[in-house]
Amino acid sequence: MTLNRTQSPEFQAIQEIRLPAVQSHQLDNGIPLHLIAVAQQPVLRLECVFNAGTWYEQVPGSAFFAMKMLAEGTPTRTSAQISEYIDRYGAFLELNSGPDRASIVIYCLSKFLPNVLPVLREMLTEATFPQKELDDLRNITLQNLRVNYEKNAYLAGVLFREKLFGIDHPYGRSQRPENVEKLTRQDVVDFFSQVISNRPFQIILAGQAAEDELAAINRELGQLPIRTDVLVAFNGSAHSDDRSPILADKPDSVQSSIRVGRRLFTRSHPDFFKMLVTNEVLGGYFGSRLMKNIREEKGFTYGISSNMPSFRQDGYFLIGTDVNKENTQQTLDEIRKEISILQSESVSADELETVQNYMAGEFVGSLNTPFEIADRYKVVLLDGMPTDFLTTYIQKIRQVTPADIMETANRYLASEDLREVVVGGK
Repeated sequence: MTLNRTQSPEFQAIQEIRLPAVQSHQLDNGIPLHLIAVAQQPVLRLECVFNAGTWYEQVPGSAFFAMKMLAEGTPTRTSAQISEYIDRYGAFLELNSGPDRASIVIYCLSKFLPNVLPVLREMLTEATFPQKELDDLRNITLQNLRVNYEKNAYLAGVLFREKLFGIDHPYGRSQRPENVEKLTRQDVVDFFSQVISNRPFQIILAGQAAEDELAAINRELGQLPIRTDVLVAFNGSAHSDDRSPILADKPDSVQSSIRVGRRLFTRSHPDFFKMLVTNEVLGGYFGSRLMKNIREEKGFTYGISSNMPSFRQDGYFLIGTDVNKENTQQTLDEIRKEISILQSESVSADELETVQNYMAGEFVGSLNTPFEIADRYKVVLLDGMPTDFLTTYIQKIRQVTPADIMETANRYLASEDLREVVVGGK
């Protein structure tokens, strides 16, 4: 058979997806356990998720260090012994801290779960926060921060979030060297005692797991005492009254990092999917309008993109790129020009179909493994989204029309609502 390479192969647009159901259980102490059972390989990921991010800290940096220090020692094991024990079973440990939540994650073969659970319980209940290990972690963190703050792109991200939410807001707060230097062991211990120790959490278990694994988890984690007193959280509000652009001039820089955007909304907003598609057309993928204009036609940058980070309580829209200094103002002008075109000219049916097909394929491609499926389910399990949020995702993307995009661009991308940060110079 001769293949005609002048014709594109036929394809079928993705219209819907089918996901394995979440099996929700409850441990003896009331802790919810959500199981995504996909028996592709005899591996699993166990994640304990706490309401313990920066949203709950009284001292800046205490949330990050409290989570990272959980593996640095218990009364019966040093940090080296904890690492050696986990390595012995071919397991892998992650300690994560973000604005809304924190988590401790273990990857392992299903058959070794009963072996690694005791050390997980020790870290959650008997962490000792040794001073030497805290000092070592502080020094490493400070070194990384000092390097990062010399990078235009990193500093632009910090300044942009501060611009949108305020330096004292959990979504605007970033690690700063001066705060890390001031942090004491007692600050870290206090955060652990008040926010993590014996607090309710959720377990998300993904991979090859069944009754034996659930029983093992219940034996180790289902017997922990759970507090019922109210957890104190941030009760302020974000501010975005200052509309003046920020220019952090760095004379020695040959490039400028540009950030343009605004506060937006969470995934539960009725216009979320309209804005999601509008963002994709503008700068969400390699074939977007910003890439065609500023990379391909003007040659100002290697890459430019836009995205919509979403937290539990808020979200924002962001366009970001790095360009040579002499092209900074023209890049900003071209960004606003592309937004103006979206606001005044209807997107063609062909372009919209291409974008929707790309988004559908990208979504399906992010569901290849049990762990990726579990990550997607977190939106439903942890952020209170409707149970059909994932199964109707593609359908809602395909419902967006050219008229929706024009209306959305006018409503949410008005020039006076966009904030601008440039690090480097113009």
